[in-house]
Amino acid sequence: MPALSPASTFPESLAGRLTDEQRQIVLEAPRGQRLKTFAPFLSYTEPEALIALSEASGLAIASNLEADKPSLSLFPARLVHDYQLVPIKLHAEPAAPANAEEPPILPTTPLHLTTAWPPDATIVDWVRTFTPRPLVWHLGVPEKIHQLILQHFGVGSGSLEGSDDGYVAPETIHQAEAEVDEEAAVVRFVTEVISQAVADEATDIHFEPQEGQLRIRYRVDGLLVSVPVPENLLRFQDAIISRVKIMAKLNISEKRLPQDGRINFKADGAALDIRVSTIPTIYAESVSLRLLNKKKEAYSMDRLGMSPDEQAQIGQVLDYPHGIILVTGPTGSGKSTSLNAFLRKINSTDLRIITIEDPIEYEVPGVNQMQVRPEIGLTFADALRHVLRQDPDVIMVGEIRDKDTAEIAIRASLTGHLVFSTLHTNDAPGAITRLVDMGIEPFLVASAIELVIAQRLVRRLCSECSSPAPINKIKLRESLAILGCEAAEAELIDALKAPVGCDRCRNTGYRGRIGLFEIFRLNDEMHELVLKRESTRTLDECARKNGMRTLGQSGWEKVKAGHTTLDEVLRVITVAEK
Repeated sequence: MPALSPASTFPESLAGRLTDEQRQIVLEAPRGQRLKTFAPFLSYTEPEALIALSEASGLAIASNLEADKPSLSLFPARLVHDYQLVPIKLHAEPAAPANAEEPPILPTTPLHLTTAWPPDATIVDWVRTFTPRPLVWHLGVPEKIHQLILQHFGVGSGSLEGSDDGYVAPETIHQAEAEVDEEAAVVRFVTEVISQAVADEATDIHFEPQEGQLRIRYRVDGLLVSVPVPENLLRFQDAIISRVKIMAKLNISEKRLPQDGRINFKADGAALDIRVSTIPTIYAESVSLRLLNKKKEAYSMDRLGMSPDEQAQIGQVLDYPHGIILVTGPTGSGKSTSLNAFLRKINSTDLRIITIEDPIEYEVPGVNQMQVRPEIGLTFADALRHVLRQDPDVIMVGEIRDKDTAEIAIRASLTGHLVFSTLHTNDAPGAITRLVDMGIEPFLVASAIELVIAQRLVRRLCSECSSPAPINKIKLRESLAILGCEAAEAELIDALKAPVGCDRCRNTGYRGRIGLFEIFRLNDEMHELVLKRESTRTLDECARKNGMRTLGQSGWEKVKAGHTTLDEVLRVITVAEK
């Protein structure tokens, strides 16, 4: 294979297949993004592009990447981040016995480096200033290299690193003094933390001061994930918290009281509306960021995970001219996403749709969307009163939090409006008793409520790496009993899909989430039970008798279909809920 000259920035055999403009576009992209940018120009997939790059440059592709920990300390974090390279172990080398000492690293010991794009002369020269060892270059999957850098150096470590190592980032070589400034470093660090959260599809970021450390965690697919951070992060703790507060236009001198604010943030083409909350804790202020993507792709009912039968049940009621449709579940269970999918389903030019939200999570073309502002007296109830004077056909109220809002919503539904809203209850029948407990007359509840949907979100198995695994029949029977399913089904199942873990899913085995749904529709028998103020348990038993599929049963269907696992369903649906 042809060798790559260190001075080269683009292997000649590939450069000749691109136009000058295309080459320039590739080389102007960050090194970790070049492969993704380059692949479409030759109609390659990314794996095909990596193979072509390897053949053209003469650099082998390193797989099953594992960092060479003793060599990590050779390089400044900023160099590693800027050039997207990392020292690696070669798995082809025979493994040493567990009790054997590590062989000494000599100046003649080859240093294996994997990089996201072939190195040019500048990179080679910089690397040689930090080590005399012979360099052996490899190519690797850019996402995996980036993960290794984050794992061993921490998110934003290149931003907070000092310049006493003599390395100056290439894009800042003419403004080195400004980059040494601590304030500029903290600005870059916070930006990198938010950008990485967007890349990881996180919904929340938490900056949590602890004894001797500042912990940063993302919420990804509903679970908290600790973020690797630079070793010197604690030194910048106060500056980082102040930076977030400045971005949110909060009072940085007020550290005794909780504060709320918002940030408009742009990252990689995504426009984010970030809700910021601070509270004082024993060590410093804890800061939480909720990330709302203004241009986030909306979900259809099918993408939510609803079966054709569930879509048919809901679709029938969506065609009603009036009534209330409620979606229930705990915070973060996807209620707003479901309501948005319903709105998109019925949205048309002959309907006037108005929403009252806190916050507005999705933009819906053609829909009039309103943000509540309790701080100036614009609550859900007040907003709803005004919306009723706007000649709406359909109203979406983000949440029914009190009796006032509930009464106005029910009055609206009884006067010819279709109303969507949410409630915090564990199951669907519980929504009926919750409204009665709020002080709403049972006959009004029975007359207004057409449909209640309880839902939960479970992590979806990664489609790239999940594979069937044998099951323990005894454990399966016990699990089915907990979920309220027929234990006898265990005898018909020999294997179920299980998580494995790969680069695509950050080695968790899961990627994204899918909904579980319990659909409760009142009939004449249930109307009578509501009028008699019967308990949630009685309503639940009657609904099951009339064919309602519970959350547990919905979860089991998703497990059998290979979308998720029994452990995930059990984690989300507890025994206490029934």
